[in-house]
Amino acid sequence: MTYEAQREGDADSGTPREQPPGRPSRPLWRQRDFGVFWAAQTLSVLGDSFALIALPLLVLEATGSLARMGLLTAVGGAASVVAAVFAGAVVDRVDRRRLLIVCDLVRMALYGLVPLVWLFGPQIWLLYVVLPLCEAVGMLFAVGYVTVVRGLVGTDQLTEANGRLNATAAAAGVLGPLCAGLVAAWSGPAAAVGVDAASFGVSAACLVFVRLRGRPAKSAQRSGLWRDLRTGIAFLRGHPVLRALTALLFVFSFLTLGLNDLVIYHLKHDLGHDDGTVGTVMAVGALGTITGALLVARVRRRLGFGPTWTGAVAMCGLSFAGLGWARDVPAVAALSACFLACVAMAGTCSMSLRQEVTPEPLLGRVTSAFWTLHYSAAPIGAAVLTWAADRHGTAPVSLVAGGCCVLIAAAALFTPIRSSGHRP
Repeated sequence: MTYEAQREGDADSGTPREQPPGRPSRPLWRQRDFGVFWAAQTLSVLGDSFALIALPLLVLEATGSLARMGLLTAVGGAASVVAAVFAGAVVDRVDRRRLLIVCDLVRMALYGLVPLVWLFGPQIWLLYVVLPLCEAVGMLFAVGYVTVVRGLVGTDQLTEANGRLNATAAAAGVLGPLCAGLVAAWSGPAAAVGVDAASFGVSAACLVFVRLRGRPAKSAQRSGLWRDLRTGIAFLRGHPVLRALTALLFVFSFLTLGLNDLVIYHLKHDLGHDDGTVGTVMAVGALGTITGALLVARVRRRLGFGPTWTGAVAMCGLSFAGLGWARDVPAVAALSACFLACVAMAGTCSMSLRQEVTPEPLLGRVTSAFWTLHYSAAPIGAAVLTWAADRHGTAPVSLVAGGCCVLIAAAALFTPIRSSGHRP
């Protein structure tokens, strides 16, 4: 019997295979390989967040054009989406640990070119080459990272491990832009990009010392890339819980990707506050992400997957609905933190479930298909949301979008998500 056939019954029921009896798993903080990987992933996110600030600052410093900044962001985002289509097939064909190391080294080399070239004068064209390549490589890293976690910890610790990884990623996402701004102010944006490059080098060095359990992904059956892509989609379609999650998250992403823009517009246009207030509110929101990521394992153990995911999405909707009506900064900050905490809980739950129920040789393709499908309409949704808020105001738009999120949670009660109550 093949590995896939052995897992077929588990996939159909939405319940992961039980761990073999034995000694209980050691606490995560005592597992060396997870600790090293945790540090490497945090450094990678820190590097990404440096680039998020430093590269637009380079464009602004050289051209003074907001449009050129937006074009750079759009080109990088497009490269990430295209890479997501093929990332899963690549991840399932190669040694995953080596892939992560190569991704970090490639980003180190590419970002390292920027400060070197800038010594001889600004070359904006280089950024339009470097950023798309780095975004594409970053997507490969992101899909590979999801598949690697299951090779580091037991199934019963997946939710806790993902929660800790997401919490430190959120912390790095706050610290990175702050540090990038300080470095850019002190030594210039090009120097900040150099720090970004160095962070990827340190991350690669950490990954050299990580050992994965289980058989390597390179044993997956070889076939054409397009067939590999269809395989990931077919698994999602055939699994009742993942099929429902993909469909519902497609709508959720469409509604919520523009939330940050809506919050910024509300604070600056409706309430008349400055950029410093915006930064403070975003920092409080990030604390919400950290809190949700750290609590999710405990909540899921108590309630199970279905109630945790559904409740988190419902709370996201209620928080979103109130954002446009909040008339003072503390209320906006609290609602933003609540929304992002619940997003972290729902996202960690869905990631852990995919890792639990997907056969190891398919995990990269399934992850890639899942992300591509449910994020595909999100940029359009962000444009629609911000356009509507500009014409009709943030209050009615946030109320409608938040109400639709609550309806998504209600719709989940009529899908297999409701009965998917298994605990890690």
